[in-house]
Amino acid sequence: MARIAGVELPRNKKIFIALTYIYGIGRTRSMEILKKANIDPDKRTHELTPEEIQRIRSVIADYKVEGELRKEVAMNIKALMDLGNYRGLRHRRGLPVRGQRTRTNARTRKGKKKTVGRK
Repeated sequence: MARIAGVELPRNKKIFIALTYIYGIGRTRSMEILKKANIDPDKRTHELTPEEIQRIRSVIADYKVEGELRKEVAMNIKALMDLGNYRGLRHRRGLPVRGQRTRTNARTRKGKKKTVGRK
């Protein structure tokens, strides 16, 4: 298995899909990285040579991925909460942040229903 940016990539997937297992890399960025590293996107992960893996690592070093990106996102959310603006309050209360309705259909953010007085 190839280990890139602290993530074990799946062996039998095409490399452009396998790179999406890294936080912060989607399909578009994956194709961009492979083009910069001169690697065929249809190649399987287990077919890569150590030299090709090293080229991918050096290209990914230019991007903010995994822990560094997670930390930045968390700090941005914390800054919103510290400012006390609307988005920060919604984050703090665990409610939808982007204007979605909450009368129905907010179960992912709100969690399991909290009913009172039912038997």
